[in-house]
Amino acid sequence: MKVFITGATGFIGSHLADFFLDQQNVEVRCLVRSKPKWLDGKPITVISGDLNDVMALKEGMTGADIVFHLAALVKAPKEETLIRTNVEATENLIRVAQKCNVPKIVVLSSLAAVGPSFDNPVDEEDELLPVSMYGKSKKLMEEMIHQVARPEDSITILRPPAVYGPREEQILSFFKICSKGLCPIVGDGDTSRISMVHVKDVIQGLSLASKQREKGIHTYFVSSDTDYAWNEIKRATSLALDKKLTTLRINPKIVQTLGTMLEALGSLFGQYPVMNKDKAREMTMQWTCSTGKIQKELGYKQSMSLEEGIKDTIKWYKKHNWL
Repeated sequence: MKVFITGATGFIGSHLADFFLDQQNVEVRCLVRSKPKWLDGKPITVISGDLNDVMALKEGMTGADIVFHLAALVKAPKEETLIRTNVEATENLIRVAQKCNVPKIVVLSSLAAVGPSFDNPVDEEDELLPVSMYGKSKKLMEEMIHQVARPEDSITILRPPAVYGPREEQILSFFKICSKGLCPIVGDGDTSRISMVHVKDVIQGLSLASKQREKGIHTYFVSSDTDYAWNEIKRATSLALDKKLTTLRINPKIVQTLGTMLEALGSLFGQYPVMNKDKAREMTMQWTCSTGKIQKELGYKQSMSLEEGIKDTIKWYKKHNWL
């Protein structure tokens, strides 16, 4: 079997590459733009290029059994930059895959494409109402896939919420603060709930999706079986760190002000910070999703509990001196 992975040098993509490298008789082809990062020294087939390089895409997809499209841009100061990478480049990839007659395409989207959940976890029937530029780009990406897909195509779209685990760099900042004995929580810690998923379970979802060969476009949320209050996340983190944590309660209005200030400050230095207006807006909302459909149709079941997942993540961070 031959698999082609975009975004393989990143957090989720590198774990997916490792998963297939552990399988027998699988050639793992990875699109590598510059540095191999987590793929360095591993027995992959390197396809040098980016998502706009048609020849590189054709090289990676010729004879491939599955294409996993994980490459994406998460943040940018302008919406058109996100659309160029997340929508237009994805369309480019799908059209090349069609010309190469790839039998299965799996695309990673996001809960951000649907938007916040408010009172009940969102499911696959809910309208897409994103609140961030990134979320809008993912919504447009999904809509584009429905427009360009042919009747004979088999495409599966997976939407994870916040993904954590070894090699993850954005949620790392939360654990760094906790390692100092403080746990920042927006709101009261009980009312607002979020869905989270360990990278191991995202890989499970991607693997199951690749085995679904029915024609058409199939969309699923891949997440934990339940959602969590921030106080539950605090308790699991405290256990993993073996440290008592003092709650640093943050007013939602302060988060939004901070995001605006940091984005303005970053623009002075030509940078776009991780904490920005979009991210601050998202942090004050509730983000939960249902896994009922993927459990029923693909047999997915969460394998890493919150306690196990955070313990595994923090153990890796400490081993690699990230904490």
